[in-house]
This record gives sequence, C-alpha cells and structure tokens, in this order.
Amino acid sequence: MNKQPKIVTIGGGVAGLETSAALAGLGYDVTLFEKEGETGGKLNSWSHLFPNMADAPELAEKLREKCSKPGLAVETNTEIGSIRKQNGHFLLEAGNKKEYRADAIVIATGFNFFNARRKEEYGYGIYDNVLTSVDLEQIFRSGEKITTAEGKTPKRIAFIHCVGSRDEKSGNHYCSKVCCITGVKQAISLKEALPDAEIYCFYMDLRLVGLEHEALYREAQEKYGIQFIRGRLSEASENMDKTLLVKAEDTLSGRPLKMNVDLLVLLVGMEPGPGSEKAPELFNLLKEKNGFLSTASPHTGRNFSSAEGIFLAGTCCGPMSVAESAEHARSAALEIHTYLQSKMQAIQPDSERIETENVWFKL
Repeated sequence: MNKQPKIVTIGGGVAGLETSAALAGLGYDVTLFEKEGETGGKLNSWSHLFPNMADAPELAEKLREKCSKPGLAVETNTEIGSIRKQNGHFLLEAGNKKEYRADAIVIATGFNFFNARRKEEYGYGIYDNVLTSVDLEQIFRSGEKITTAEGKTPKRIAFIHCVGSRDEKSGNHYCSKVCCITGVKQAISLKEALPDAEIYCFYMDLRLVGLEHEALYREAQEKYGIQFIRGRLSEASENMDKTLLVKAEDTLSGRPLKMNVDLLVLLVGMEPGPGSEKAPELFNLLKEKNGFLSTASPHTGRNFSSAEGIFLAGTCCGPMSVAESAEHARSAALEIHTYLQSKMQAIQPDSERIETENVWFKL
C-alpha cells in the first residue's frame, strides 16, 4: 500500500460530504462521486431543520466548504459503473470512463422519500390541494406565499403522519424516525405564516425521541394552538369547491371523524435509495429485508458492510436525521482511518513499524 492511501466516497449528501471532509483532514487522498450536478443531497430540497430551525441551504454550503481542501476531489454528474479488485486495491470505473484506485470505499448513497402516489386513497397526484412534506418544504424554501391551488389563503390544514411508514400496504413496516418531528416543525412554520389558520395533525402515535423534540411538540400546542388527533386517515376526496373531505377514525374515542380542509399535507417517510439497490450488485454487499444495506452489527459495527474495505455512512443503512447522518459519517471516517493504519503497519518492515508506533506514542 502507498504511504498515502486513496479513498473513494460514493454519494455527496450530508454523510458523503462529512466523511470525505474528515478523511481529507486526516491526510488521505479522497475522491467523492455524486450522481447529481450538485452535492448536498436532500438538504437541497429543505428549508429549515428541526429542532432549532437551522437554515438548510446554509448548512449545505458549510459542508461543501469543508470539502474544499487539498487532497479532496469532487466529481459531480458521475456514477460508478464497475469495480474489480487488483493487488489488494479496488479499481473503479466511473461514468466518465476514467479508472480510480481506492484502498477503501465509503457507500453514502442516501435514501428516497416515499412516493405518495402509491397511497391512492390520499389523493396525491389526483387532487390539486394534496401535497407532501417535501413539497411544502420547497414552498418554504422558495419564500412563496402559501395558497391553495386556486390561489386562496387556506383556512384549515391537515397533516397526515406515517405516509409510507409502519404501513402493511406500502410494504414498509419500519418507522422512518423523522416524520413526526418534521410534522411538528412544519405545522409551526405554517402557523407562523398563516396565524389565522386551523392546523390539525393526524397521527398513529407520536415518536419524538430527541432531547428537544418533546418541548417543540408542547410548544406547538400551547403557543400555536395546533391540534393533534390520534387517528388514522382512511381516505380523502375532493369537494365541488376543491376543498378536501378527510375521513378518519379518532382512535382515542373510537368514533369516525370527517373534516373539510383546504390543504392536506402528507408526511412521507424514508425508503432505500437507488444506491441501496445498485450497491449490493456492484460491491457484493448484503442488504436487509427492508431494502437498506446491512451493517456488520447494530451495536459495534454500524459503519462496516459485509465486504472488507467497504464502509457505510448515513441513511443508506436506515432512516436518520441530518445530525445522526453527520455523526455516523464521522464514525465511518474514524473506522476507515483505523482500518488503513492497521493495513499499513501490517505490511511495513519491523524497523519501520517500530518507528511508526513510537510516533503514535509521542502524539
């Protein structure tokens, strides 16, 4: 192995950028591949982040700046087409027909938002005033006025939790982890923009696991008057005036419920992205029944894949918040550093190995 190992990162979202920046900071030669024309991943569609309403575009720019350092090359509009092993190294051929050598690979291919059209009973793609949490966030980001499709100011808005998560029909039995708090955050943002609007959140049960999430939920009720109804939506239909009739069951009272709303917001969950489909074939990796990539251990090997030298970072292996993705990425960088240092010492002559160990001891 050369004195300066080479690392390839596949995916330029939060996890890919954070891992690459950390590895470059440790002195490694890193090449990051992003299939889109710009790095940043899902942050490029978001306006603000829970729980402190941090500016998403600003965070994305900071991550890009962290990757503007010597030894780190970013290749956008580029995908990996093939891979083979040779003399202990990985040789990857990219879509630009160039070949890249790597001593370790980071898979950080992220996730997809659930396609709400698969829940036809909710009317997304059928009724103009049904939108997803992603659509709403892009409206927030654009700064546009929030109106119905007819240009009217909405007076009553309903959020539907767990769309595409914990759902037998969609095939996703897991919790997407961030939808509940996203709904709380977006409901508050809507109330600030439309102080006279009535806002309702229909939920199965709320899962607010962050330290500040419960406080944000209480603030949504006490300060903003947002109403939370424990109930599962059965269907939505369109009235003659383009408002929406929502039918649900209030599971606390056991009674059916009907409500007319001007806007219906579907809080869509997280699904494995295309990278989680392609990576097992390309790199001979294992994946879980839910479609996310398998880690070596849920406790002590969350950054290790089923193949030596290939590491995982971020939501390619399960739903995570932005903060969790960044933490998981930094953990991946440390694991890769340990792995490469161990390989380098294993092939050094005894005299060089002793010298290296002495240097580490002095540090």
